[in-house]
Amino acid sequence: MAEITAAMVKDLRERTGLGMMECKKALNETQGDMSAAEDLLRIKSGAKASKAAGRVAAEGVIGAWVSADGKKGALAEINCETDFVGRNEDFLAFAKAVAQLAAEQQQADVARLAEGALPGGKLEAVRQALIMKLGENLTVRRVACYHTNDKLALYLHGSKIGVMVDIAGDEVLGKDVAMHIAASKPVCVSKDQVSADLIAKEREIYSAQAAETGKPADIVAKMVEGRISKFLAEVTLLGQPFVKNPDVTVEKLLAEQKARVNGFTMFTVGEGIEKKAVDYAAEVAAAAKV
Repeated sequence: MAEITAAMVKDLRERTGLGMMECKKALNETQGDMSAAEDLLRIKSGAKASKAAGRVAAEGVIGAWVSADGKKGALAEINCETDFVGRNEDFLAFAKAVAQLAAEQQQADVARLAEGALPGGKLEAVRQALIMKLGENLTVRRVACYHTNDKLALYLHGSKIGVMVDIAGDEVLGKDVAMHIAASKPVCVSKDQVSADLIAKEREIYSAQAAETGKPADIVAKMVEGRISKFLAEVTLLGQPFVKNPDVTVEKLLAEQKARVNGFTMFTVGEGIEKKAVDYAAEVAAAAKV
């Protein structure tokens, strides 16, 4: 059994939003298995999905570019080590140039994109030169490209969140839908796009929760299906209440305007990257002993 450390308890608390003692008990029951402990807590408490995926754990910006006709566009996450460099004008210009290059070449493979040409040379050479100038490591983490017969809508929340929507609809509606996505964070457009594995995992957890009520099996089955339907509405763009008017769903909003969303991408800086915690006091103490 793995040793249950304070750091593990803290991490599980951040993932679930539950109390320290509950988290410690769950870790003990699962022999230190973080994933199993999280599932156990969700079953016991009815807690919603993990908060861990939304944690921002790295610096940088979302670069974005859309062509004048709104047909081509791209988002690019460019990471750096500090927020100070993340606000540097040269760094911001590099992020936008990467997005423009990706859109023009329709190249989402970061390794291949590195061979593309920017005004100052190949992308990789420009990146290396910028590292030398700014004194920090800079990386092109991920890119999403679009080329549509309809229109692209773009929303940037500062420089940390970027949303691009491929939409058959007017410009104002496109911007509103992009802002909605940034606020409500759907995982896909419609319920038929939700992965079977994700639905199965949710069904397993809801079944365990419902079973603890002691109700008859047929009632439990109805409870589970009801929870699954609610879950699908919560994680899909079409099923969510529109942020500007919660009385209508996004699906109804689009239908009223005879519009359609073909797809979307949302990038959040640092999403899914675990940043190493640095104990500066311990470093100083260790250095003093040398």
